[in-house]
Amino acid sequence: MSKYKTAAEAVKKIKSGDRVFVHGVSATPVQLVQSMTDRHQELKDVEVVHLHTEGPAPYAAPEYKDSFFVNALFVGANVRKAINEGRGDYVPVFLSEVPNLFRNGIMPLDVVLIHVSPPDKHGYCSLGVSVEATVAAVQTAKYVIAQVNPNMPRTHGDGQIHVSKIDALVEVDDEIPEQIVPEPDETELKIGKNCASLIDDGATLQMGIGAIPNAVLKSLTGHKNLGIHTEMFSDGVIELVEKGIINGKKKKIHPGKIVSGFVMGSRKTYDFINDNPSVAMLDIAYINDTAVIRRNPKVTAINSAVEVDLTGQVCADSIGTYHYSGVGGQMDFIRGASLSPGGKPIIALPSTTNKGISRIVPFLKQGAGVVTTRAHVHYVVTEYGIANLYGKNLGQRAKALVDIAHPDHREELEQAVFERFKG
Repeated sequence: MSKYKTAAEAVKKIKSGDRVFVHGVSATPVQLVQSMTDRHQELKDVEVVHLHTEGPAPYAAPEYKDSFFVNALFVGANVRKAINEGRGDYVPVFLSEVPNLFRNGIMPLDVVLIHVSPPDKHGYCSLGVSVEATVAAVQTAKYVIAQVNPNMPRTHGDGQIHVSKIDALVEVDDEIPEQIVPEPDETELKIGKNCASLIDDGATLQMGIGAIPNAVLKSLTGHKNLGIHTEMFSDGVIELVEKGIINGKKKKIHPGKIVSGFVMGSRKTYDFINDNPSVAMLDIAYINDTAVIRRNPKVTAINSAVEVDLTGQVCADSIGTYHYSGVGGQMDFIRGASLSPGGKPIIALPSTTNKGISRIVPFLKQGAGVVTTRAHVHYVVTEYGIANLYGKNLGQRAKALVDIAHPDHREELEQAVFERFKG
């Protein structure tokens, strides 16, 4: 009996009460997701679990609240409203530990929906642009449904899935979603230059996608022998590889290779990783393990935040009680970098929001999540400079953070420092 089915036929395996994992980021299997949602009248209490997903999340619509419940391991824009309106919830967990939820039976999976390349002559499909926790989901789920797409890059590493491990195959011919990051503005370029000044030649980098990581990468054209060990990367890395600046020569583990869990960028990046032995797409439980991260020299981890209080507490997943994103891999890499020989953990953020509100604050908002504790923070960077908090007491930290706050807010922050620390 052929494993090849239509999407509608394949998702008939999903039953009421099932827990369904959805492959994430640019590998989100959009047609399978839609076909699952189309069964809303037949289904009740299906728990949909995923990290960040791209494209629509139709199951999160208000009219399907009795059929589907979103249980997000990371809150993306497509499910943010549903979660904050009570049609879903958020699991705070380090990205490194998400695979353990599946492998240790804490969150057993009934069905997993994935997006793969066609099988090669040996019968192996590739998870392509997104391996992260999906490899663990495939290994542990009772039933695996794969959207098979010739546009999915074949990547080297842990994301090789033999067709014998897949229960249903659905052929599609969809473009892989692209993410084009706009050119950084003046503020972001200043932050990028400040971060770049902390990066040594021979460093191993971790940074995400967005204007600030892009600005940092644009500021590294004078550096040498940089390496990449990161949970994800995007277009900005490719130019530095082409110039020989990123070559991985100084890395202690996986020398010469770019190590990542997922990729999100333009088609240029997807073409770069396709059948490229210099790119290793690996299980996120390994990539984000602090014991692995620390083995590379001069690990420089650059992560962002919603707000930072005057003692160095970092909120990165919520705006007060409003769930905005997730814990992700920030703590994994902040800690891993701090333990690496010569490593530098960095929190980089604009000094104010788009509305001019200070992001360096006397106290985090009520209900805000502390993603990175003040004991873990070393460097905080804004467009106004670098605050090195490591080894400083609370009063010294506060004064260093005031110095890199927006000038319009420094007087108010200085008053808060005086009232709290009496000096």
